[in-house]
Amino acid sequence: MSKLSRKQKKMLRRIVVSAVLLVLLKLLPPIPIPAALSLLADHSINGEGGPFLSLWPLYLIPYAVIGWDVLWKAVRNIAHGQVFDENFLMALATVGAFFTGEYAEAVFVMLFYQVGELFQDYAVGRSRASIAALMDIRPDIANLEKEDGSTEEVDPEDVAVGDTVVVKPGERVPLDGVVLTGSSSLDTAALTGESVPRDVGPGEAVISGCVNLSGVLRFRVTRPCGESTVSKILDLVENASEKKSSSEAFITRFARYYTPCVVIAALALFLLPTLALALVPAASLPGFLAGTDWSGWLHRALIFLVISCPCALVISVPLSFFGGIGGASKCGILVKGGNYLEALAKTDTVVFDKTGTLTRGVFTVTAIHPAEGFTEAEVLERAALAEHWSDHPISLSLKAAYGLPIDVSRVRDVEEIAGHGVRAMVDGGEVCVGNARLMERQSVVWRDCHLPGTIIHVTVEGRYAGHIVIADLPKEDAKAAIADLKAAGVRRTVMLTGDVEAVAASVAKDLGVDDYRAQLLPADKVDYVESLLEKRDRTGALAFVGDGINDAPVLTRADIGIAMGALGSDAAIEAADIVLMDDKPSKIALAMRISRKTLRIVRQNIVFALGVKGLVLVLGAFGCATMWAAVFADVGVAFLAILNAMRCLRVNA
Repeated sequence: MSKLSRKQKKMLRRIVVSAVLLVLLKLLPPIPIPAALSLLADHSINGEGGPFLSLWPLYLIPYAVIGWDVLWKAVRNIAHGQVFDENFLMALATVGAFFTGEYAEAVFVMLFYQVGELFQDYAVGRSRASIAALMDIRPDIANLEKEDGSTEEVDPEDVAVGDTVVVKPGERVPLDGVVLTGSSSLDTAALTGESVPRDVGPGEAVISGCVNLSGVLRFRVTRPCGESTVSKILDLVENASEKKSSSEAFITRFARYYTPCVVIAALALFLLPTLALALVPAASLPGFLAGTDWSGWLHRALIFLVISCPCALVISVPLSFFGGIGGASKCGILVKGGNYLEALAKTDTVVFDKTGTLTRGVFTVTAIHPAEGFTEAEVLERAALAEHWSDHPISLSLKAAYGLPIDVSRVRDVEEIAGHGVRAMVDGGEVCVGNARLMERQSVVWRDCHLPGTIIHVTVEGRYAGHIVIADLPKEDAKAAIADLKAAGVRRTVMLTGDVEAVAASVAKDLGVDDYRAQLLPADKVDYVESLLEKRDRTGALAFVGDGINDAPVLTRADIGIAMGALGSDAAIEAADIVLMDDKPSKIALAMRISRKTLRIVRQNIVFALGVKGLVLVLGAFGCATMWAAVFADVGVAFLAILNAMRCLRVNA
């Protein structure tokens, strides 16, 4: 069992003391008193040596120990105009039980109620555990480097943009920045839910909240503390409970009207039979009133009140959504509110952006086809040397595939030909690298390629040397992610891309996507999503998955916007409803499983609580339910519902 808080320990002590006193009083034998003190006698006790002392003053002691705060809250809420809540119902029912001579029952009802409250408080604490763990990612200090090279521990809020911060092994990165010196591995598990460390070196970005595992890092701060990634994430999670699901909103409205109605019903259950007993002759009384008295009907009304307390619903439904959000956050899935978690469970159409979502978003050399007289190594070397000056993604991919230091002295007279490619002198010979239009311009006979991707042709001294295929490869888990979504009940998957038709068709076929649209501008993506929204089943929902940078308009327009790989992306965190902190599309199916499990548990709790309460309410009205049954229908049902709600915290990834 997790460590109890100070408040919970105090309540536990009160429960134990009250329970011990209650047991002692129940075991206490009748105490005879002089006849002169007959006003203090309990006339329900018959026997020799009487009269006997009434124990109700003694029962007030354990009652006060366990119930004083409930009575105080009831009085305080009434003074503020908040009459109908669980404190009022418990106070009314237990005080009424005292007046009907049910002293032990009054104490036990309050005792069991406080046990339920303690467990509820503990359960809420458990459901907040993942959020509390997430809060630990905000570092308390930053090692600020001073002008003389020494470091000083300061509050991260006191560090300005442009300052240099040092992070030692084992410490948490306090702010966002760019590495100046040093290399290390960063543990991003608290942000992404992934255990695989990320290697960083000079010139690479570091994100606040990560743990430095090995080397010392010096980095320049690029964002103030209030705008850092960790601050944005924590603000998002802290505010998630403000956006209630329709189920939570329904329970809030339900409790607002339900409680006054049952109080009025309980009052009617007491007053109407009592008035009938007082005004109608005994011979004319209906059968169900015969042999009863006002105290019996008061007892039934009090039982009715205890049963009617809506604790199980009011607590377990929000707790279920909070648990689902907390469980998802442990997996690196940030949900902005219960309403989005509920909508995700109804998703039947998922639309993907291609680049950076289903594919890696990085151009990679996938094939080299040399012409006769050339080798693959020669074609790649000539292309990399000719492109050495450029930072274009295609040039970078060629140089990355070459993998060797480039001797710039071998290259001269580099000329860029807009829309075609480049021409340069490499080792004294002319080399041209570019598209088919460049080959036609050079009057070179070139070969087409059957492989999908961008085709880069190479000529050496006017001869066709071959071509290189560069493509944006699918992510490792993209195909499995599409299959998992279909297995989860998603009826349609669509891929949208600005890429050419051939590339889009190849990726869609490879991944198993149902449909695709190619050569789209950002505005075209919005229009297409709009058309899907108009045609969709009204009971279902449409989710759009993008990288959150250039897809913000579509993320906002969809029923649920899901941002992929949003670690450090402001646009993703702000525009999306659900944020996946890593680059794995397989997390979408996991998020759907979490949402559906949460909704399933919510429905179970609603049906169970209303079913049991409805049954016992009817039995109580007919005098067939005892106070013990009433206690189970209230605290027992709440106890079981909270236990069920806590299952939302367990996520099977």
